Amino acid sequence: MTVNTPLCFRGKSILAPMVRVGTLPMRLLALDYGADIVYCEELIDIKMLQCKRVVNDVLDTVDFVAPNERVVFRTCERERHCVIFQMVRNKQEILTTLVKGICKPITCKIRILPSVEDTVNLVKRIEKTGVAAIAVHGRNKEERPQHPVHCDVIKAISEAVSIPVIANGGSHDFIKEYMDIETFQKATGASSVMIARAAMWNPSIFRKEGLFPLKKVMQDYIKYAVRYDNHYTNTKYCLCQMLREQLETTQGKKLHAAQSAQEICEVFEMADFYEETTTVFTAKKASLETNIQDEDDQMDDPDVIKMAVRFDKREYPPQITPKMYLLEWCRKEKHPQPVYETIQRPLDRLFCSVVTVADQKYKSTLWDKSKKLAEQAAAIVCLRTLGIPEGKLCEGENHLINKRRREDQERLNDRDHGDDVAEPSQKKANFIEGASDTNVPEMPR
Repeated sequence: MTVNTPLCFRGKSILAPMVRVGTLPMRLLALDYGADIVYCEELIDIKMLQCKRVVNDVLDTVDFVAPNERVVFRTCERERHCVIFQMVRNKQEILTTLVKGICKPITCKIRILPSVEDTVNLVKRIEKTGVAAIAVHGRNKEERPQHPVHCDVIKAISEAVSIPVIANGGSHDFIKEYMDIETFQKATGASSVMIARAAMWNPSIFRKEGLFPLKKVMQDYIKYAVRYDNHYTNTKYCLCQMLREQLETTQGKKLHAAQSAQEICEVFEMADFYEETTTVFTAKKASLETNIQDEDDQMDDPDVIKMAVRFDKREYPPQITPKMYLLEWCRKEKHPQPVYETIQRPLDRLFCSVVTVADQKYKSTLWDKSKKLAEQAAAIVCLRTLGIPEGKLCEGENHLINKRRREDQERLNDRDHGDDVAEPSQKKANFIEGASDTNVPEMPR
């Protein structure tokens, strides 16, 4: 599935989707070396549904960030018209849904079935869904890379359908240099060729002029990895795939021992590049933070009561939080339930929350790494402003804990008398913090 403008799938050399390999640095390097289209690594659909889209102004990228703050997918303007988003799903109906539901061309990638007839029938069914092209790995699911690729099956598919067929699986038997790409295409009768392992070993396989020395390729890859803040474990993995038989050399052992992007750069004599790049990013981030702070000051509501506080759960008894205390106080005083409004800052993905209690707003001026922490901090500001206990251990006797103990004892007494009582989890609902269903919008910029 493409994330940008329509693509042509005929006469193309394509970087295949590869788990842990097809991240942004590898995709950009393949494009530099001559690839026409690049696939991202295979991503599970449910993971993307859980992600938040974040514009990264420091890296000039668009990031899709999981709830645990891990970047699941990162893209940039350089690959805008040539990147394919590869989504893993084992249900055929997803193709029809996507073709009907979005304006971008949809492609599909399969392995062959045990028989040619079954494979051709499957591809014809897929063609009827309206996909723009189909990529075919010329091995069945039981076969490994060392097994010969079935060019005859891919050729039968190419002759049976009218949409472009992209041949995949030729790295072991065919593709050792650029000219071999055309050889594999002719052998399969395919419209285009998709390259996986040969490109993983040396992405300059896409160069018409021939392969670059491995040292240059690895240094070019590292530059993109540092430039786009690729996680060092992923960078190390891809470099190890390139080194292959050289992993037991002194350089290979140093790479294996590296525990950061900086250490990887040192292994490849690129320490100066790392320092220069990170210095630029630090300065850019500081500049953006200054601009954002200026915007914060201009947009700040003068009616909001502010304090510089953070929530530290170590200062509170287990299962007791400031939000619980604030909710309990509001119920006691017959006020409406507290309302939390939370925003996330795109630059660093930190959160700030404003709580409204009895028509007055409260917030912490400190940004937190999660929505929950930001809401707790806002609750603390409100409680301290109103002079209400917030449940800290240092405050002595905790009435919420005592209340819970009393209710637990009442349940035990009821059981002793054989009464039909609610499950403990239902009773605990009285102490569950008021849930905020407010979506978390990006902060205006």
